[in-house]
Amino acid sequence: MTQWTIAVTDYDYTTFEPEQSVIDDQNIKLELHQCKTEAEVIEACQHADALLNQYAPITRHVLEQLPNVKVVARYGIGVNTIDVEAATDHDVLVCNVTDYCLDEVADHTMAFVLEHARKLVTLRDSVRKGEWHFQKAAPIPRLRKQTLGLAGFGNIPRNVAEKAKPFGLRVLAYDPFVDEATAAAAGVKLVSFETLCRESDFLSVHLPQTNETEGIFNKEAFQQMKENALIINTSRGPVIDEHALIHALKQGEIAAASLDVLEQEPAAADHPFRTMDNVILTPHSAFYSEESVIELKQKTAQNAVDVLQGRFPAYIVNRDVKEKLALAERS
Repeated sequence: MTQWTIAVTDYDYTTFEPEQSVIDDQNIKLELHQCKTEAEVIEACQHADALLNQYAPITRHVLEQLPNVKVVARYGIGVNTIDVEAATDHDVLVCNVTDYCLDEVADHTMAFVLEHARKLVTLRDSVRKGEWHFQKAAPIPRLRKQTLGLAGFGNIPRNVAEKAKPFGLRVLAYDPFVDEATAAAAGVKLVSFETLCRESDFLSVHLPQTNETEGIFNKEAFQQMKENALIINTSRGPVIDEHALIHALKQGEIAAASLDVLEQEPAAADHPFRTMDNVILTPHSAFYSEESVIELKQKTAQNAVDVLQGRFPAYIVNRDVKEKLALAERS
């Protein structure tokens, strides 16, 4: 007899075998839904004990209407789809998976760095036009000793810093929640936001989307950056003011942008980024490898299963709720 119900609020996956491998033999039913609005989540998940969430809104109103829900486990690192404060108020654990795609996103970031440093797209396009001369990409400065700036210094940017070292890059980081000793141990200099903007040749964004970070890369930030600078974003689109970025790119205030995330996804057919020669777009794919997707799906399901079986999960976002719950620690 089924004891618990886990509802997937929405998804763009083609298989749920990884989740099912975790849930099998646990007296748990897995329900799949495609909700886009609060009302749809409330209607579809009325009897759910746990939610697995991708993009559907899990707001205070939703949580108030789902009294059985004990845990919301998000597919990913960011939890901007979930009202974490409301979840805490309702004694609902919010979980994410903080370590499933560290290499993938760091590799994607370094791919952006190397493409811009060696102007590969420029040279490819030149050859396609029938040209054959290295000066079509001139000038190309030597990569060694240039500066890579990291906005945020969590797990992924620390991985980026490690991968950048063999290329001889100087690495700076801005993160108000990290101390200088932690950064120094990783061979990284911790600096202010203004210094990061001013000194970076490559500025890679790894910030969560919060009230404090939305639009942090605005007109003033771009005006502080070098004219030859590349800005990279593999975190969350809204941390960059896109109108300000478009202006900065068109005015030559910075050289280029390599973006895996946007304010609104997918990019509209007439979005300027689609046709700007100094912009590279990828479709929110930095996280992706076959292995990372399986890992994400299994760990997300495990977060929910742990709570339903009376254990604290491995990944907890709202730790303040722990003291309210009579759950066992993981062994």
